[in-house]
Amino acid sequence: MHGLKDPPVRLFIAEKPELARAIVEGLGGGKRKQGYVDCGGDYVTWCYGHMLQLLDPEDYDPRYRDWSMADLPIVNIPWRRKPAGDATSQAQLKIILELLKRAASVVHAGDPDEEGQLLVDEILDYAGCRLPVARLLINDNNSEVVRRQLGAMRDNRAFAGLSAAAEARSVGDQLYGFNLTRGYTLAARAKGHRGLLSVGRVQTPVLGLVVRRCREHASHTSAYFYTVEGTFEFAGIRFPARYQCQPDDPVDSEGRLTDADHAARVAARVHCQPGRIIKAETRRNETPPPLPYNLLKLQIDAARKFRLKPDEVKAITQTLRDKHRLITYNRSDCQYLSDEQHGEAAAVLAAVANTAPMLVGAAARANPAIRGRAFNSAKVTAHHAIVPTEQTADFTKLPEREQKIYLLIARAYIAQFWPKWCRDQTEIEIEAAGCRFAVRASVTTTPGWTGLYKNDAGNEALEDDFAGDGTGGNADLRHLVEGQSGTCLLTSANRGQTQPPALYTMASLLSDLTRVARYIRDSHLREILVARDEGKDGEHGGIGTPATRDAIIGTLFERGYLVLKGRSIVATSEGEALYDALPDAAKFPDMTAIWHEQQAAIKVGAYDVHSFIEELAGHIGEEIAAIKRKDLVMTVGGENLCPSCGRSLRRIARKGGKDFFWGCSGFDRGCKFTCSDRAGRPEQRRPKRGSRRRRRR
Repeated sequence: MHGLKDPPVRLFIAEKPELARAIVEGLGGGKRKQGYVDCGGDYVTWCYGHMLQLLDPEDYDPRYRDWSMADLPIVNIPWRRKPAGDATSQAQLKIILELLKRAASVVHAGDPDEEGQLLVDEILDYAGCRLPVARLLINDNNSEVVRRQLGAMRDNRAFAGLSAAAEARSVGDQLYGFNLTRGYTLAARAKGHRGLLSVGRVQTPVLGLVVRRCREHASHTSAYFYTVEGTFEFAGIRFPARYQCQPDDPVDSEGRLTDADHAARVAARVHCQPGRIIKAETRRNETPPPLPYNLLKLQIDAARKFRLKPDEVKAITQTLRDKHRLITYNRSDCQYLSDEQHGEAAAVLAAVANTAPMLVGAAARANPAIRGRAFNSAKVTAHHAIVPTEQTADFTKLPEREQKIYLLIARAYIAQFWPKWCRDQTEIEIEAAGCRFAVRASVTTTPGWTGLYKNDAGNEALEDDFAGDGTGGNADLRHLVEGQSGTCLLTSANRGQTQPPALYTMASLLSDLTRVARYIRDSHLREILVARDEGKDGEHGGIGTPATRDAIIGTLFERGYLVLKGRSIVATSEGEALYDALPDAAKFPDMTAIWHEQQAAIKVGAYDVHSFIEELAGHIGEEIAAIKRKDLVMTVGGENLCPSCGRSLRRIARKGGKDFFWGCSGFDRGCKFTCSDRAGRPEQRRPKRGSRRRRRR
């Protein structure tokens, strides 16, 4: 390798190429070589995410290639790793390993989180590296931040707990997934089911969310409730107000009237009666703009506005980042920016205006001097929010979907430099004929950033703000005062009907994955998961990560457990059958909370990875023993199966992502069966006569 005859050097290993570029700039520049940059006494090289993966069971013993219940549970301690990824990734790993042979010391420049710590540590372990290792922590590629962090490196040993926790989770997920998947699949096949029953720590609880929601929706029994509305006039101002239920009123669990006659009596009692204002209070409210996007919030908005799937959004942002360099790191879980990034505002706004003509006016009205809540280095995690870069492009040459996603990201950034939304919110309480009515209305005094979001009805992030007008509509009630007298001009008793829980959409399912703790039945475990996300905006006891949730949901669709009906996500009969066959431990998110508690102990050295894996292996052994003992019931024979070889079919997006077809999961083993997609299900045709015989050869 060119350059390896030089004296030993300090080797920087960055998690990704763009971080390596930032480090090179922070070091003062260098000469690009094959797979690294020579910066004089320093070499800077890079990874492409995880360069290693855990060995599969058959890598330890070829007999595991054929599934057998007698072999379960399979537990390999110690576990080992092998090169991962495509040829480019594996070639880069070889370069890193060669560079390590010439290094005098190493600088670990993985992302400053558990996975980033493990990503480089596992390479050092794989290489048998015993060199001194320093830790460089960078969550912002701003050159000022990089230079400051280069002068504040620490001993990598201080971060061993982070790496160990990630190691425990990675090994644990693999052991749990392949053992339980093989166990349930083999048990089902013994009953005539020919498909694959995929089980995972995160995947299966997500399936559980959808199955339970579908069943709650289907089993809902509607009930009626009643509201009493009055139209009042005070000081020449007419406005509606709603009756406030009292302790003696017949109400349901939501505090709504349940007796039609009672509602009618209240309406009759107040009709045309005098009233008096017993409370009049006006407060000035200021609402800052929505924070910039992280990946999850972007996926939610893209699903709601454009019906894009999470994996499609991730792929689009990857292109915007890698090919066009129009946006920053796209897999971030953070919605904040560093303090230093505020200095880039004018240049970024200019780049947005030059790229997207429809945002020229919005960017021109932005004030780069505004320093809002988004700029807060203390809240930046491993990465900052997804925002536009100073790079420009010909907007007309971007595909439509890339245009849409760029505009969302750019709009959210521009909003940070628009004024706050200011409004006067008035709350009025009225007493009439012994009954109490209330109304809340607001008057916008400064629309501010809402001008950018005026067409965003249904945006969950804004609902609390935009829906804050109560029953008062646009009435200006600011001049009403306590003690004023008026009249109830008209009343009505209105009947409403309870609705079933809404079926999940892609947006609402993604949102629910951030607060899955609410579905944990054990209060202690629920508190653990909520506490884990304390201080993390947008996460309230979630499951999965922004970088993995789309793949998890995609897998459930590919396996045929979930389908789309219109905008709704529903479980298939196959998905429901799998859910019913599994124990509660597999289909609720409790395990994630239990693991978090154990991994928190690993981080601080109170527990170790081997103990965690050995304890997990014991639990898996008990689960496998239960599978072998009990009579597994599968009510579905597995309709999404290849008629040629019996393996499961996968739903695959065609180029462009709008159309789908189904293909055999045994493609890599020689089965080429495909069929059309009809409403999310395979439109199967029988294989041509003799095709199975030819494939078997």
